[in-house]
Amino acid sequence: MGGGWKPWHSMAKVLILGCLFTGFLLLFYAYVAPLQVSMTEPPAGTSCSPPTPPVNSSSGEGSCRPKTDIVFMKTHKTASSTLLNILFRFGQKHRLKFAFPSGYNDFNYPAFFKRSLVHNYQPGDCFNIICNHMRFRYPEVRGLVAPDATFITVLRDPARLFESSFHYFGTVVPFTWRLTGRDKLAKFLQDPHRYYDPKGFNAHYLRNLLFFDLGYDSGLDPRSPQVEAHILEVEQRFHLVMLQEYFDESLVLLKELLCWELEDIVYFKLNARRASAVPRLTGELYRRATAWNQLDALLYRHFNASFWRKVEAFGRERMAREVASLRRENERMRRICIDGGRAVDAEAIQESSMQPWQPLGTKTILGYNLKKRISQRHQQLCRKMLTPEIQYLIDLGVNLWVIRLLKYIREFLRW
Repeated sequence: MGGGWKPWHSMAKVLILGCLFTGFLLLFYAYVAPLQVSMTEPPAGTSCSPPTPPVNSSSGEGSCRPKTDIVFMKTHKTASSTLLNILFRFGQKHRLKFAFPSGYNDFNYPAFFKRSLVHNYQPGDCFNIICNHMRFRYPEVRGLVAPDATFITVLRDPARLFESSFHYFGTVVPFTWRLTGRDKLAKFLQDPHRYYDPKGFNAHYLRNLLFFDLGYDSGLDPRSPQVEAHILEVEQRFHLVMLQEYFDESLVLLKELLCWELEDIVYFKLNARRASAVPRLTGELYRRATAWNQLDALLYRHFNASFWRKVEAFGRERMAREVASLRRENERMRRICIDGGRAVDAEAIQESSMQPWQPLGTKTILGYNLKKRISQRHQQLCRKMLTPEIQYLIDLGVNLWVIRLLKYIREFLRW
């Protein structure tokens, strides 16, 4: 029996997987395709009326009100999951109305955003917070929030972003399958045009991803006047462009912009990769990666300069004090909440509700174990701060049926 079992076992897996995949495609097209065909414009003059939040008594003026209408353009691999957790917690605290996708954790990315993709959207609906992954389309987003909504996003050094994206998404970009050898990223960067297919499936992940996420053509000639026009358009539309490399300073600027309190921006780093899975680019490869992502490099250079102008206006010494306060509070919460005081590999995470979503074929994303004994005062906050994006969306009532199905298929493949 032992010798004849393996072929039948493998065949059964293939047949069952085929049935599951076919069913998934049927469900997907039955559910998603109608959403993409129909889009109703809201009536003119529609605006949101958010609940009036309490006055922030900690501000020096005594009359500052926390802003509750926020569009976060969630870019890929930029610490955006950490910021998402901050927005989820703030939205829950003030009982705000989120615009969520349905079935999945993004708005049909990489297709352009349409307001009809918002779960249970009706013409004229308005929302306080929009924060899930999308390919940005300003007029569509603008029509869902109040006129004075705050628009924010996060950028990252393009070479580092490319490296992270290559390792995270590379397995789902078919043209990378032709790469051989131990260091596929280095081989790709030696001659990217040899492998890169701009029309290939998921190709957008591996060139000028920031430009693409923001809704622009990631294949533009860097010398085109459109590039500068797009960058200036981003500057006009977004009130704050944060930098992943200076995340704490960015959060301090965000706190000031939104009139929030320190407790609103405390965080733990989420969706981080294991250190051994993060090979650092050498000087030459770093230069090649930057050149390959030249549009993102121009975008980043512009907003790196504007970021430090904002820091100067805020005050360098004041910024140092605020960053120190944030780090002290983060450290205090780490001691209160995290078992062992640090992130651990997926296999060491005890609760399934704390297991982060992993890239296909690997388990490189770290997570946390919640301490067994936490005071009643901090128990709920600790759990929220440590909850990964997918589980938090489910807790907020989002129906992630596609994610659940993918999870079952992945578990079956490990059978």
